[in-house]
Amino acid sequence: MKITLKVTPNEGDPYEVTTNLFVVVAWERRTKRQASSLANGIGAEDLAFFAYESAKQSGVTVPAVFDDFIKRIQAVDVVTSEAPNPTDAALTDAQ
Repeated sequence: MKITLKVTPNEGDPYEVTTNLFVVVAWERRTKRQASSLANGIGAEDLAFFAYESAKQSGVTVPAVFDDFIKRIQAVDVVTSEAPNPTDAALTDAQ
């Protein structure tokens, strides 16, 4: 699963980050939910966590504490969302 997010901080310019497998696994471990559950809806805290972990992975300086990150942002918006296609992986493996 790959989600590109636009983060609008209280101060400074907006920036975009993209989730990766590490970010999704960190979210699953934190919430004790599977990524497939996001098909039923995604909450503001989920988006904020994806943005927080993705920012850290991208080298963006963020506070050490997640809640402090949330206090410093106005909004997190989904720019693009791309679910993995199991058929593509199967075709790649078969070649």
